[in-house]
Amino acid sequence: MTTLATASTDCCAAASTPLMPADRAVCLAEIFKALGDPTRVRLVGYLASAQGGTVCACHLPDELGISQPTLSHHLKRLVSAGIITREQRGRWAHYAVVPEVLDVARAFLGTTTGDARCC
Repeated sequence: MTTLATASTDCCAAASTPLMPADRAVCLAEIFKALGDPTRVRLVGYLASAQGGTVCACHLPDELGISQPTLSHHLKRLVSAGIITREQRGRWAHYAVVPEVLDVARAFLGTTTGDARCC
């Protein structure tokens, strides 16, 4: 029969770092969930590097090779997470990245070590 270690005997010392507040964890999880799809990551990268800071939705399906309904779904997810903004200009919607939201994710992840796994 094996016995489990208890906090007072064989366990290591408790972490001295406080646990992240639940509301911050929810905020970060929403950002990472929205970025959990390769098409959405490509969209954010494309929008972030756009000259002038915005891109008309009319150009996106051709650039990504996806249908308009699929594009709308991905853009809606990114807008709901606050990663991008949508501005209606006449018939077309224009999208732009919200840099402050990406800064939140970047700050949480920290700096890179230079040993990127896939990028």
